[in-house]
Amino acid sequence: MSNQKNKGFSGKGYYIALILCAAAIGISGYLYYKNDPMTDPQLQSPTSGVDSPNPDDIQAVATHPTLPNDDATQKPTTGDKRPMKTMLPVTGQTVTGYAMDCLSYNATTRDWRVHNGIDIAAEAGTTVCSAADGTVYTTYDDDTMGTTVVIHHDGGYVTVYSSLGAELSVSAGDKVLMGQAIGCVGNTALLESAIGDHVHFSVSCNDKAMDPLDFLKSE
Repeated sequence: MSNQKNKGFSGKGYYIALILCAAAIGISGYLYYKNDPMTDPQLQSPTSGVDSPNPDDIQAVATHPTLPNDDATQKPTTGDKRPMKTMLPVTGQTVTGYAMDCLSYNATTRDWRVHNGIDIAAEAGTTVCSAADGTVYTTYDDDTMGTTVVIHHDGGYVTVYSSLGAELSVSAGDKVLMGQAIGCVGNTALLESAIGDHVHFSVSCNDKAMDPLDFLKSE
């Protein structure tokens, strides 16, 4: 009789043990799942807990200026370069400017017309010099522009000096240096006689008129 009771108790204990083990496994699984960081919804979202970006901050970053690199800052600037050194043929006041793209008033003829050079007023007899190294191409007396000297230079440049005094210091074929005297200020240009004593100075390059001030710019 006692053997049957012990045997029955043993069978019940076995099942009770199984139930306890199952409960322990269930509780352990629950605790593991609850503490698993991957199941935390706040940690799963990459934007959780982070404030939304301020639109102004984003714009500031997008438009932030970038500094130039060394190569950009060291690149030399390019500009027009003349093939020679030049100088103003005479010191004085420019009373009429270059005007080939517009009309300039001529006080002598009392009308508006183009003007292919600049008029430099100076005292009669003031020395007029070659504006650059070159060769005297010709000298002549023009019916409207008076006593004139034409000098050819390297690069297709030609300088013309008009309204000079009758006495010249050079003749055709002479080699001249920048600053060398070629004549003196006069008032022989009938077309510009109202200006008074002056030199009409014009420049062309490859047979195209250009502003003498561009020719005279420093390198």
